[in-house]
Amino acid sequence: MLMNCAGKILDLRQLAVMGVLNVTPDSFFDGGCYRELDTALRHAEIMAAEGAAIIDVGGESTRPGAPPVSVQEELDRVLPVVERLARELPIPLSIDTSKPEVMREAARVGAGMINDVWALRQPGALEAAAATGLPVCMMHMLGEPATMQQEPCYVDVVAEVRAFLAERVQVCEAAGIPRERILVDPGFGFGKTLDHNLSLLRHLNGFTDLAAGVLAGVSRKSMIGLLLNAPVGERLAGSLAAAVIAAWQGANIIRAHDVRETVQTLRVCAAVRAVS
Repeated sequence: MLMNCAGKILDLRQLAVMGVLNVTPDSFFDGGCYRELDTALRHAEIMAAEGAAIIDVGGESTRPGAPPVSVQEELDRVLPVVERLARELPIPLSIDTSKPEVMREAARVGAGMINDVWALRQPGALEAAAATGLPVCMMHMLGEPATMQQEPCYVDVVAEVRAFLAERVQVCEAAGIPRERILVDPGFGFGKTLDHNLSLLRHLNGFTDLAAGVLAGVSRKSMIGLLLNAPVGERLAGSLAAAVIAAWQGANIIRAHDVRETVQTLRVCAAVRAVS
C-alpha cells in the first residue's frame, strides 16, 4: 500500500523504518543531542541516507515521569526543524505530538503524518488531525506518561489493547479519517510490564487487520534493558532482535533510533520472508 503523506509517498508494501528525531532535552536515549537546528537537520539527513522511509520529529518527551511541555515551547522546538526538513528531504516527516495546535502548525509547514501517543484523545486533537487530511498513527497508552508505569494491570493485555485500538479506528473513521490513512501502535512500554510487552510482541499479528498498517516502537526501550540487564546505550542488539520479531509478526513500520543497523537487519528478514 502506498500512503500519501502531504505529497510524499510512504511505501507500506515493504518494511519501512521510521527514524527518530527528538528535539528535546530529556528523551530517554537521545535527549539533548539534537536540540540545535543544524544538528537536528544533519542527523535527519544521515538517517535518510541510511534508509529511513520517514522521519518522526518529536518536541516533548513521553518517557515515564517526563514533565509536560507548553504548546508554545513544543512549537518552538519542532516547527523550524519540520519546515526545513520538509523542503530538503525527499522522504515524508511525521510529527510526534498530542497537541492539536502542534498538529495544525506542523502540517502547515510540511509534516506528512501525525503520530499521537494519546491516540487523538486530547481535546480538539481528533478534529485537528482530521482537518489536516494527513495519515495518523494512534498508539495505546494505559494512563499518562507521568504515571503509566506505576503497576499497570490488565486481564488480557492483547485483547484489551486490540479493543482500544479498534475503537479508536472507528472514532477516526466517523470523524472523516479513512482506514487507509490510519496506522496503529500497541504502545510498547507505555503502561506495560515486561510480560505485557512480550505478549504484545508475540501476538502482534493480531493487530494487522485493524487499519492500513502496524507501527512497532521497541528501540532501546526498558523492556530490552530488563531482558538483557543493559543500560540504554547497550541495547542495540536486543532492539534489532525485537525489530525482527515485530516485522515477522506483521509490523509495517519499525520506529528506530539506529536506522542503518535496523534497515540492514530488516532487509535480511524481508529476504527470508520472500522465499516460498
